[in-house]
Parts: sequence; C-alpha cells; structure tokens
Amino acid sequence: DSPDIKEEVLRKDDRFLTLLKDVYVQSRDPPVQVKDGGGEHLMRKQEEKRLTKLGHLEALDVKKVPKGKISIVEALTLLNNHKLQPQIWTAEKIAAEYSLELKEVNSLLEFFIPFTVQEFPKETKKAIKSHKPKQLT
Repeated sequence: DSPDIKEEVLRKDDRFLTLLKDVYVQSRDPPVQVKDGGGEHLMRKQEEKRLTKLGHLEALDVKKVPKGKISIVEALTLLNNHKLQPQIWTAEKIAAEYSLELKEVNSLLEFFIPFTVQEFPKETKKAIKSHKPKQLT
C-alpha cells in the first residue's frame, strides 16, 4: 500500500532491461525412445463396430457403436428386459446379444437398476378436502 513501493515496482530499470535482452534460451527435447512393439503401435487397427439393437426406439439413439460397448437406449432396454424376465435375459444371453464381456454385464446388472413407478392403493391415499380435484381433459 506504500506509494514508494508501488513506484519502485512499476519503475523500469534500464540496466536490467538490457541484460534481459541479451538472454537467449535454447531448449532441446530429449531423444525419443522408440519401443520395439513389432509395428503394432504404428498402424492403429480400425475399431470394429456393430449395429445397435433398438427396434422401435431406433430414432432415439446412435446407429453404430464399437464392439464391447452399448448405447444409452440399449443399456436401458437390456436392464428393463432383465428386470422383467430375469430367467430369459440372463447375463450370459445379454453378453452374447450385445457383444459384451460377461464380467461387465454382471457389474451392470448388479449396480444399475432401472426406476420403477409405484402407485399406492386408493384407500391409502390422503384426500385433500379443501380443494376439489381437477379433471384432466
């Protein structure tokens, strides 16, 4: 906050400026070490893709995904299928159907569960007596 310090900081020192102009920095990268991998790193193999299995939801999602991956709509579909018919849509069948690894399908089925909508019976609902229910048209 002192004006003397501010002035000292903002003042240009010609001697330092000329010394700075004489500085020359030369940078060199270390030599690159090439690993002998038989050329597999030089030419990248093109990823195999598969067509998605979406049925009537085809317009909602991507058309092709890499093998070993699934789209969002496919994930929701297979989770719902497994939830509704677990004896038919087993982890093994899902892995074969969607070109996935069994370990990943087991993790998917264990940790991701689709939401369920539950309706309560009418006798347990509390009615609001002060308002008339609205009719939906």
